Amino acid sequence: MTKPEIIGSMRSTYTRVVCMACEEKRIDYELIERPLNAPEIFEIHPLGKMPVLRHGDFVLFESKAIATYLDLSFGGPQLIPALPRLAGLTEQWVSFINTVVDRTLIRAYLAAYIRAMMTGKPPDRVAIDTVLPDLHKQIGILDNAVARTGHLVEDRFTLADVNLLPILDRIRLAPEGADALAAAPNLARYFEAHSARPSFQRTSPPADPPERATTT
Repeated sequence: MTKPEIIGSMRSTYTRVVCMACEEKRIDYELIERPLNAPEIFEIHPLGKMPVLRHGDFVLFESKAIATYLDLSFGGPQLIPALPRLAGLTEQWVSFINTVVDRTLIRAYLAAYIRAMMTGKPPDRVAIDTVLPDLHKQIGILDNAVARTGHLVEDRFTLADVNLLPILDRIRLAPEGADALAAAPNLARYFEAHSARPSFQRTSPPADPPERATTT
């Protein structure tokens, strides 16, 4: 079968999600590192967001759609379980992470620090302090969610976990995010356990400061 090509940057949490999905399923794939607004990305995504997929003559955008396609197209562990109840729970948490957690923890909270790094100015304390109540609330929700089994969906490692782990990895770069994760004992244990997975280790982004990338 033709090797899937993932086009984007590993600095993007959602590019990492798709690459982690490939690693979990042991898919032979190629990551084509490209910056935000690269022509190859615009050729597939009408808004230039990453990641995008090229698989032979088939192209696809939006990380959830790409991960679902890969899960259905290749063998290996199912990231979206076949049992309807577990599939529904996986979709529930993926949706919550993508529409709520990412918006708060990455696009509002971490983005304030990224803007400061890019401009050389001090972080916007008003923006950071404004988002902290939501950050702590959502960390608490996730802490409760993983308390019983160490997974978001019963005792299964699913696409929901794949979506969450890169976000947790990123917020550890900023002080309040690191403190909030450390103060959530269940979530801290969850992150420590799953960050040891080969899929997580093999998709670690560069150590230099993350780019402000638009991801989906």
